[in-house]
Amino acid sequence: MGNIGNMSREQGTEENGKAEKTVKSFLNLDVYQNTYKAARIVLFQLIPKLPKAEAFDLADQMRRAAKAIPTLIAEGYAKKYQQKGYVRYLTEASAEANEMIVHLSFAREYIKNEYKLIDELIDIYNLARKQLYKLRRNWDGLNKTNS
Repeated sequence: MGNIGNMSREQGTEENGKAEKTVKSFLNLDVYQNTYKAARIVLFQLIPKLPKAEAFDLADQMRRAAKAIPTLIAEGYAKKYQQKGYVRYLTEASAEANEMIVHLSFAREYIKNEYKLIDELIDIYNLARKQLYKLRRNWDGLNKTNS
């Protein structure tokens, strides 16, 4: 298992909360990095442990939702100067994070020996929702200054 605890906690700030990060790409966004790492854990560590009966239901839904979040963030970043564009993508990413929390809650019922990992992933997706909200507010301000 990768160390989930090392994932950044604040969007746009260094871990010590003092220095602002320069964002040159969606790849620099903490929320993108955290959800991408979480998706890899879901895809390669959790889904293979689901029972065969869930291979085409819960597993497929988890694959789709886990991959969708960082993808939507990347697409939203490309439209950060178009309010309708980024709002749609960041809203969808937040909805997918909510969906992952539900899927992980179901997975907890099937994968009894991974409670800690699943709870850490739920925390990451909860954090992602907050980070996406803050990111949207930041981009709202960016569009107001460029109007």
